[in-house]
Amino acid sequence: MKKRSASYKMALGGVFSALALVSMLLSYLIPTATYACPALAGVMLIPVVIEVGKGWALCSYVAVSLLSFMIVSDKEMALCFTAFFGFYPILKAVYEDKLKKPLCYLVKILTFSLCMIAVFFISIYVLGIPQDSFTLFGVYLPWVLLIIGIIIFVIYDYALTKVISAYVGVWRKKIFKKNL
Repeated sequence: MKKRSASYKMALGGVFSALALVSMLLSYLIPTATYACPALAGVMLIPVVIEVGKGWALCSYVAVSLLSFMIVSDKEMALCFTAFFGFYPILKAVYEDKLKKPLCYLVKILTFSLCMIAVFFISIYVLGIPQDSFTLFGVYLPWVLLIIGIIIFVIYDYALTKVISAYVGVWRKKIFKKNL
C-alpha cells in the first residue's frame, strides 16, 4: 500500500464521512429506515478502513456519530449508527484479521447482540421511547426482535463481505485510478 499524507487521509475520511452523513439524512425521505440508513452509512466507511486505516476510520465514525445526533431528527437511528453500524466495518476488519472463522462468527454475533441490547435500554431509559413500542398485539417482543435481528445481521455481514470484495476488486480501481 502506498504511503499517504495526513492531508490525503483527512480529505478521504471527510469525503466518505460526508457520504455517511448523507446516508443518515436519507431518513427524511424514508422515515421508516431506522436501521437501513445507519447500515448504509456504515458501508460508506469501508473505503476509509481499506485506504487509510482503522484509526482514520475511527475518526470518521466519531465525526459522523456526533453530527448524526446533532442534525438527524430520528435519535434512535443516530443511536443505531453510533452503537453498532458505524464502528462495525472497522471491527469486522479487526475480527477477520485476528480470529479464526468459527470464533469470528460467534464474536460478531455476540457483539451485535450486546450492542442491540444496549440500544434497547438506551432507547427506553435515555431517549424515552415507550416500552409499549416493543409490543405487538399486546405481546412484549424484545427477545423475538433480537433473534430476528441476529438473522438479519448474519445476512448483513455476508452482504458487507460481498460489498468489500466488490470495492477491492472493481470500484477501488475506478475511484483511485492513479493513487493505487
